Amino acid sequence: MAKTRVGLYPGTFDPLTHGHLDIIARAVKLVDRLVIGVSTNPSKSPLFTLEERVEMVRHETAPMAGDGRAAIDVQTFDSLLMHFAEKVGAQMIVRGLRAVSDFEYEFQMVAMNQRLNPDIETVFLMADPRHQAIASRLVKEIGLLGGNVSPFTTPYIAERLVKRCNEKRKKH
Repeated sequence: MAKTRVGLYPGTFDPLTHGHLDIIARAVKLVDRLVIGVSTNPSKSPLFTLEERVEMVRHETAPMAGDGRAAIDVQTFDSLLMHFAEKVGAQMIVRGLRAVSDFEYEFQMVAMNQRLNPDIETVFLMADPRHQAIASRLVKEIGLLGGNVSPFTTPYIAERLVKRCNEKRKKH
C-alpha cells in the first residue's frame, strides 16, 4: 500500500490572501493530505488572533479539499517548523515564492531545515503572476489606512479585515 503523502504549508496567514489560496489550491494536487500550519509568530504582531486566523483558513479552504484533491487539515503551531513537520508526518514543506527577494530568505531556511531533518523536502511553488505583489503585511497596511483590500483577498476575509482595521483606527 502506498504511503500517504503529507505536505505542510506553514505561515501566519494574517490575513489569508489570494496568494496563499493560490498556493493551497496547487499544493492539494501534489499530496494526499495538506496540513496548513498557522503559526503564532508574535514578532509579526498579528492583527487577528490565532483562533480567528485558523477559522478564516478553514472557512476559505473547505471547498478546496476532496474530489481527487488532498484532505486539508488546519493546525496551529508554536514550535520549530521541522519539529511540527515531524509531528504531523510531513514529507514535504510547501512554500510560495513571489519574487527573488523571497528566494534569498527561503534558500537559507532550506539549508537550515535540511540540517535539522534531511528527509523532509521543501517544495517551492511560484505565485501566480496576478498575485505576486500580494503580501499580508501590505494588505494589512492598506486596510489600516482605509484603502480597498478586496482585490487582495476573498470577500469573507475582506469583510473581517475591514471591520478589524476600523476597530483599530477607532482606538487610536
